[in-house]
Amino acid sequence: MIRSVMVAIVLAGLATGSPALAQIGLPSLPGPGLPPGRIETLPGRVVGRVDALERQVDAVVEAAPSHLTRLIRQSRGALEADPQGWPVVRGEILATDPDPAALERARADGFSVLRETRLEGLDLTVVVLTPPRGMALRDGVERLAGIDPQGSYTFNHIHGPAGSAIVVAGRVAVPTSGSSPGRRVGMIDTGVEGGHPSLSSVTLIQQGFAGPVRPAAHGTAVASLLAGRGPGFAGAVPGADLFAADVYGGAVTGGSAETLARALAWMAARDVRVINISLVGPRNPLVEVVVGRLVGRDHLLVAAVGNDGPAAPPLFPAAYPGVIGVTAVSGRDRVLPEAGRGAQVDFAAPGADMAAATLGGGYATVRGASFAAPLVAGLLAARLEDGRAERAVAALAREARDLGAAGTDPVYGRGLVGAELRVAPRAVGARGRLTR
Repeated sequence: MIRSVMVAIVLAGLATGSPALAQIGLPSLPGPGLPPGRIETLPGRVVGRVDALERQVDAVVEAAPSHLTRLIRQSRGALEADPQGWPVVRGEILATDPDPAALERARADGFSVLRETRLEGLDLTVVVLTPPRGMALRDGVERLAGIDPQGSYTFNHIHGPAGSAIVVAGRVAVPTSGSSPGRRVGMIDTGVEGGHPSLSSVTLIQQGFAGPVRPAAHGTAVASLLAGRGPGFAGAVPGADLFAADVYGGAVTGGSAETLARALAWMAARDVRVINISLVGPRNPLVEVVVGRLVGRDHLLVAAVGNDGPAAPPLFPAAYPGVIGVTAVSGRDRVLPEAGRGAQVDFAAPGADMAAATLGGGYATVRGASFAAPLVAGLLAARLEDGRAERAVAALAREARDLGAAGTDPVYGRGLVGAELRVAPRAVGARGRLTR
């Protein structure tokens, strides 16, 4: 019975841009409603969606992935769970462009404003509120929705890296040379070790959004796959100007929806047209609005689909309309068994049996969708000759090698790209492996 009701709700959501899902607080399925002129860019996102509906309904009713729920236990009270179990910042409610009169009513009802941020260039204001003492966070969100039915109030969800951490065991120092081709790419992740030899030819601009920039293995690996260059190693767009937004900074509450929105706005203000996001989390109304505005302005957002298995719910931002979702394949060009599946998959790229930079100047073996996504982002940046996002995507799609079922499918999307970019770990003396 519950499953039948869910199918009906999702069908209604697909017909109306998924408001039914939004109203009951479930992670939204990738739905229609792409900005005008974008529907031809991502046909795999809509073709066959009804055929896959029942499988995705089964996934939607599952709880948050275990690697994200663990963050709650490790946070020492800084995080709590939303009604579906996803980690959120304790005591924080996000309001997107709230009406001033509604804010006054909220204050009169005991809510307090913690901070207010203007997202310059996106014409958005984000206000962070906290509920009255003794009121549960979920009750606070419902209460604000009652005070301001036309407003947008949600949890400050936490997003986690879509790949595993890297255990480093050793160092390989390799000098690099070369000049930038003048291309500009962005990444939202952890901080990057700018002194890594593979990044010496990269103009690196970093900004912290959860405190000072804190270089970490995940972001350093992603940066090298995007723009790195060295003996025996090259990223997808070597030597590009790299804008890196650190949304973690070592903070327990790093990776929040608020920091992700601020980082995207920073990229937009600097006209970074291609942005890699190797993070995963639930659907969040604030992030969805920000993503929609960038996509509508012809930015290309590329995101990992996640490593929580084929039965996992669609993860975001990869599953937002207009975002390019990327899955990972092994050295034998087979999808990783832990990779996400569904209509959110647009391309497959190497994501295992390969090397990437890590802390300390060396290389490590990497595995996961986190490390496939930057290859696709770089390939798209190299094809963004005239600034037209849909042309870059179409050009890359023409180069994709069809894998799995004929045509676009929920496992490999449009097919495999970037196979030539895989660097064998032994070629650079990689030491260290991925762990959960």
